[in-house]
Amino acid sequence: MEKKRCGWCGNDPLYIEYHDTEWGVPVYNDDKLFEFLILETFQAGLSWITILKKRENFRKAFDDFDYNKIAKYDEAKFEELINNSGIIRNKLKIKATISNAIAFKEVQKEFHSFSNYIWNFTKGKPIKNKWKILSEVPATTELSDLISKDLKKRGFKFVGSTVIYAHLQATGMVNDHITECFRYHQVS
Repeated sequence: MEKKRCGWCGNDPLYIEYHDTEWGVPVYNDDKLFEFLILETFQAGLSWITILKKRENFRKAFDDFDYNKIAKYDEAKFEELINNSGIIRNKLKIKATISNAIAFKEVQKEFHSFSNYIWNFTKGKPIKNKWKILSEVPATTELSDLISKDLKKRGFKFVGSTVIYAHLQATGMVNDHITECFRYHQVS
């Protein structure tokens, strides 16, 4: 019997693998939270499958998503990135990634980890929604609005409410698997 999945992953094996193993699984590790923040930033205005297909290129281009290294990128590294055909070559998103690495480190200093900061918005526990069909799942919520505003206040860029809600879903702060999806009850 075929497993019931959220409709957004379709039949693409890469999407299915991502859905089945990563999406919605709670992430508390700062390195992984930063990786998703970069990927969600670059995804803005594009399809997620585009980002998944380029994920390893992003990993290589951005030093394994090491925010300590990214925070020190200079003009030469920026030029290297803008000329890298393996990633999305958007100047504003590349600059945002560099400034977000700096802001990320500041949040870590204040809260001892980015995880402490971001998970505080949900009191450390995932929010488990009960959507029956994909069309019920919102693109933004009051929570994503709140976090987006706070991140912007802290100097983050390209962190609008839609980007942040996608980040919350991807990192398991919000479980938005539809109730019939086999992953709905597996992640908490």
